[in-house]
Amino acid sequence: MNPNIYVVIMAGGIGTRFWPYSRIAKPKQFQDILGIGKSLLQTTANRFANICPTENIYIVTNESYYGLVKEQLPLLTDDQFLLEPFQRNTAPCIAYACYKIRQKNENAVIIVAPADHHIQNQEEFEEVMSLATEAAADQDILVTLGITPTYPNTGYGYIQIEDMDVESRILKVRTFTEKPNLAMAIEFLDSGDFVWNAGLFIWRVDIIIKAFEKYIPKIAEVFQETQKHFFTVSENKAVEQAYSQCHNISIDYAVMEKADNVYVVPCQLGWSDLGTWRSLFDVLPKNKHKNVAEQNILEYETRNCLIKVPKDKLVVVQGLDNYIVVEHDNVLLICHKNEEQRIKQFLEDAQKANGNKFS
Repeated sequence: MNPNIYVVIMAGGIGTRFWPYSRIAKPKQFQDILGIGKSLLQTTANRFANICPTENIYIVTNESYYGLVKEQLPLLTDDQFLLEPFQRNTAPCIAYACYKIRQKNENAVIIVAPADHHIQNQEEFEEVMSLATEAAADQDILVTLGITPTYPNTGYGYIQIEDMDVESRILKVRTFTEKPNLAMAIEFLDSGDFVWNAGLFIWRVDIIIKAFEKYIPKIAEVFQETQKHFFTVSENKAVEQAYSQCHNISIDYAVMEKADNVYVVPCQLGWSDLGTWRSLFDVLPKNKHKNVAEQNILEYETRNCLIKVPKDKLVVVQGLDNYIVVEHDNVLLICHKNEEQRIKQFLEDAQKANGNKFS
């Protein structure tokens, strides 16, 4: 196992599109969303067991979730928890992780992964990671994964490949496009030049820091100054000061869309970003009525639904087609799957009426 390979898992989001299961006190990455006895965070960390040493895994999360991370990943030390004082999107959190890792190993090759992805084909994933980390170690490039699209999904970002005919598994990126409308997504799919943006990155630490210095110099300057506090008792206070100087910006917009040395590895992997209830419905097994339903649920004339309720409650569902029915703690949600983008609005309305009682 290569000691120069490091993994940064981003686990700081609240996951509002998974409300009411995902809450401020315990977001979806700390929940057993898939019903397999492990949280999404634990599953993601386990995914890298054969790729890098355990001591090279770093978790970036909100400081309020320290206890949850410590409980779920007890083999990791406090130095491996990068605690954000507040959210500033992915560019600052990745910069924090990369500058900290450079303090420990200037030859590091870093994999950055969200905590909420689902990958069915572990063997292929490890093969792709081996290919990508070797390329990033040997070349001055920024690498990302691109999932071969199977339908015109409007919820994913898209990556256009410069030349699909090149006989290589690592191809140069031409453009990034964030969440296109349906007509554009269909056009992308028909062209054959686009892949879904998996939001998973691989790079050598010196190359990404050069990119920070070129494209987001203010953030680079902040963490250059902060790095002297890493691995000391003053780290958390210094990071809080650093974050107060960072603007809210994603790594895609800050660096990846601007850099001219970005490459992509097209792959399959059985990947889903598990960003919504519908994406969960797509990956879970269905019963004979094409429902995802747990025990103690009686279904009548009900099809294509996701029904997730407490195991000690009997639920009778009649006459629903293509619905989400989710109960968790003190909230019951019943929503058409085609309207699930409104869940964030439902949560906002509940907060306006009740504060954070149901958040």
